[in-house]
Amino acid sequence: MATYKETVGTAVVNYAGDYPGAVEGELWYDSTNKDFKYRYPNLTATGSWSTGGNLNTARKDAGGGGVYNSALYFGGYDGSSAQAKTESYNGTSWTEVNDLNLARSLNSGTGHSNTADLAFGGYSGSHRGETENWNGTNWTEVNDLSTGKYSQGACGTNTAALAFGGNIPPNNSVGQSETWNGTNWTEGNDLNTARESLAGSGSTTAALAFGGETVPGSTARAQTESYNGTNWTEVGDLNTARNRLAGSIAGTNTAALAFGGLTPPSTVQDLTELWNGTSWSEQNDLSTARRSLGGAGISTAALAFGGAIDPTNYALTEEFTGAGAPVAGWATGGNLNTARFQLGAAGTGTAGLAITGTADPPYYAQTESYDGTSWTEVNDVNTARSFVASFGTQTSAIVCGGNAGGPTLGNTELWNGTNWTEVNDLNQDRRQFAGAGADNTSGLVFGGESGGSANENVSETWNGTNWTEGNNLNTARRELAGAGIATSALAIGGYDTTVRAYTESYNGTNWTEVSDLNTGRYRNAGAGATNTAALTFGGTPGPGANTEEWSGSSWTEVSDLNVARQFLAGAGTTTNAIAVGGQTPPGTIESATEEWSPSSNVVKTLTD
Repeated sequence: MATYKETVGTAVVNYAGDYPGAVEGELWYDSTNKDFKYRYPNLTATGSWSTGGNLNTARKDAGGGGVYNSALYFGGYDGSSAQAKTESYNGTSWTEVNDLNLARSLNSGTGHSNTADLAFGGYSGSHRGETENWNGTNWTEVNDLSTGKYSQGACGTNTAALAFGGNIPPNNSVGQSETWNGTNWTEGNDLNTARESLAGSGSTTAALAFGGETVPGSTARAQTESYNGTNWTEVGDLNTARNRLAGSIAGTNTAALAFGGLTPPSTVQDLTELWNGTSWSEQNDLSTARRSLGGAGISTAALAFGGAIDPTNYALTEEFTGAGAPVAGWATGGNLNTARFQLGAAGTGTAGLAITGTADPPYYAQTESYDGTSWTEVNDVNTARSFVASFGTQTSAIVCGGNAGGPTLGNTELWNGTNWTEVNDLNQDRRQFAGAGADNTSGLVFGGESGGSANENVSETWNGTNWTEGNNLNTARRELAGAGIATSALAIGGYDTTVRAYTESYNGTNWTEVSDLNTGRYRNAGAGATNTAALTFGGTPGPGANTEEWSGSSWTEVSDLNVARQFLAGAGTTTNAIAVGGQTPPGTIESATEEWSPSSNVVKTLTD
């Protein structure tokens, strides 16, 4: 391992502010704030879920197996009938493949990929014992379970599987265990606690069984049992007793994940718990609470798919990234000279603009310029206002629309690095809308409100001289966030008659609905240079501190803002963003600035 001297030398650098040239582990002296600081890797304390591709058929009580980028979901119940459908996941999307031979509600399955899995037991008019083997193309019937049952737990592979617990006729929970050797099932020692609707993880020689319920009586269980290939031993309980949960089926009896489920009589859970071989610890919740869902993967990289909150079945997939993964983070920057909310922003985290805003009242014309450390007042806009849309750079920006206590405005002003000049108005006067653009010659605005409660879906493109109406958003909404440029943009969140998690992607011509946010919100801010890499942060409900990062296909929850707020502004990229101003209800108006840095660029101040 390299020493400090070998990595950065022996001298401690004297630098005014946060030293941008510092490497991981380097110490320097901040002569402005009179503090010693160092740069360190920022790792997640707990794991979190992000949105994956939806199933083709929403359903519950299906069998699942595999890992995060190679999973299978088969059978189940779609609300009207038992299903034989099988879907394969490649890490991005689900594809329908060949059906099971027997349609049934399964509740369990095994396998460590989407090419080799086992389906067994279940319910289809009666308790079933049929076993089917998946070879990556077709299901083949093989030898039955010793006892027909459903709602059992399971783990292992298609050549070495374990089935435990479940329900047998007429309606009784059992503790039976059966082991599959690739040809036959053999009965082994029972669980200590008879139960059904439980989850499992591991192998035939090192398994974990957790949760479930015992009927008659519908007693929810928190018990966890560990299997050594011969006997089951009771170990630490789940923190929350529940049934109809799912687990990281490809995990082990020393590292597993439990998620979702039902606490009788009717509380559907979004809880996620991590097993470390001794005890369970709570992680970040599923974005959508559900019961009777499928699970796959290991404790640090898992999948949750399907499930229900009766009577609604879900097609949702969520992907879990475990604790200890590098994450980006927010660091405190210099405060605005004028605290305000409902403002606009442009530029980056080290070269930004804060534009207009309000203290409700007054309405501000102020523009401030940011150098990565402090804000400096520069020339005002011509029309004081709030609820504007803005885009561009520190030296080349556009601000437009908004209001100042009266009618909505269409005024557009162009910034050349020194002065604001009034140019051609928007075609549609509006406020509470969003913008995206590279500079004052090319941009896009979309959504908003045109007065009263008239939500807008209108998009307009700026070419440096005029606004031109283009194709509309799919969903009219206001108080949304934007990111990107005129040919590659995102519309994020917003409000119409309710809070929305919607994301729409723009390719220069059309808007397309893509994966939703994990947390629906409005009055949020955005940052990002394209529609494939973006951030959104803050907003309502809350006010929120949540930050989500867009990969081009899904949103992942990352580090929160230090100051939870709504009506804030954002600008920059996923590696150099800024969050500025805003409001913390009931009436605190913020001057706070926060700077977003990637995982390798987090600064820690040494306290006295």
